[in-house]
Amino acid sequence: MAQDAVVISDIAQLVRKPDLAQDPAVRSGMQAAGVAEERAQQVLTLGKADNLPTGLSTDSALAANAAAVRNYNAHKVCTYADEAGPKVLVQVLAAENYHMPEDLRSRQDIYLVLPEAAVETAITDAQRPKPSKGPSWRRMREARITAPDGVYATYDLAGDSTVLAKLMESGMSQAEIDAVIFRSHERNWPEGIDGFERRYPRLKDFKRYKAYQAATWDDKVLLVIPVEQNKRQPIALRPHLDIYMVYAKSAVEVKAKK
Repeated sequence: MAQDAVVISDIAQLVRKPDLAQDPAVRSGMQAAGVAEERAQQVLTLGKADNLPTGLSTDSALAANAAAVRNYNAHKVCTYADEAGPKVLVQVLAAENYHMPEDLRSRQDIYLVLPEAAVETAITDAQRPKPSKGPSWRRMREARITAPDGVYATYDLAGDSTVLAKLMESGMSQAEIDAVIFRSHERNWPEGIDGFERRYPRLKDFKRYKAYQAATWDDKVLLVIPVEQNKRQPIALRPHLDIYMVYAKSAVEVKAKK
């Protein structure tokens, strides 16, 4: 989608749409533009106001985030016209925007409708920070979760200067650290474990995760749960991207160095 990369130059002009699936103009616009059926269905499924991050949920938030929104890695889905003039349907993929501030991140891809004048073609990606897939786990020591309830599901890594220093000392870039912080909170884990009530009945299955130690400090350990190593986990636990978990040291066994 590189040729469709855009910059949202004026988020204040966001057109509020409660549910894109209920807007015939959006459907017609995608059809006229030849948008693939699978992508069109994704737009209609996820294109709901309820999916927007808090930083886009009110007019005052839009005003406060006007400059930051320009850093979204965004793509044009299609252009169309309605009674108010030309519009652009814009896609913001969750997987491409880990570098964004917390209130502008979303667990799911989001779709925005803006007037054509509020969107610019992205000439170069150099204007925006590159999102990171996160650090490589391949040289990390293998770990096994022995006491699943020892997890700190809402731990604030961003507020812990000790572990941040450890991650920097290990050679992680700031983009990699940002990815770790974002995906170490329960709200960014697979849907089946992203809240206590959903996670609790499945805790015993955490022992089946293939994990690696990314850092250890005080009485805690940071684990990487790589998507590549956990493709056969139950769907409710299966990560779509590498995720991270903060655990009590006593709840984890780490393999000795070779």
